[in-house]
Amino acid sequence: MLRFNAIDYIAQLLVIVGAINWGLVGFLNYDLVGAIFGGAASAISRCIFALVGLAGLYVISFLFRKDNSQPA
Repeated sequence: MLRFNAIDYIAQLLVIVGAINWGLVGFLNYDLVGAIFGGAASAISRCIFALVGLAGLYVISFLFRKDNSQPA
């Protein structure tokens, strides 16, 4: 099993938030992040979208991590 640190958990949380938001946009045409933080063009919303994007890129690294708990 992979060992996660605090940054890994935060990145996963941001990716989940992004996935839920994109699901709402896709199925219901509703932008939850934009609704909470004053529209999709607001500075806060754009920062959150940027953080979600960076977290998504970071989470890709999970695919290439080696599991050190299993014997080779």
